[in-house]
Amino acid sequence: MLKDTPPDQLLAAVRVVAEGNALLSPSVTKRVIEEFARQPSGELAKSDGMEQMTAREREVFELLARGMSNHEIAESLYVGEATVKTHVSRILMKLGVRDRVQAVVLAYESGVVRPGSDTA
Repeated sequence: MLKDTPPDQLLAAVRVVAEGNALLSPSVTKRVIEEFARQPSGELAKSDGMEQMTAREREVFELLARGMSNHEIAESLYVGEATVKTHVSRILMKLGVRDRVQAVVLAYESGVVRPGSDTA
């Protein structure tokens, strides 16, 4: 979160993190995505981990990359939050990344999602 975040948003962010979820300020997320979009495309990042994902894990990965919370993903896919957390953990492990932010970056680098679009 940024230092000028309003108190109510800061409190909500603390709750999200306390639940075990990751959170980035939307303005920070936007800057990270814009920076990666500006870089020369070259060869898209490839990952054996993406090939190892199940169809459901790929769905979760795409929704995660679009900035959805575990709760939002659960509602979208009609599953429980615990199920989403399990999928997210397995996705991070298969991709060899340490957190959601790295997974989002990989999703954009690999073309799973593209800036400014609803679908890849």
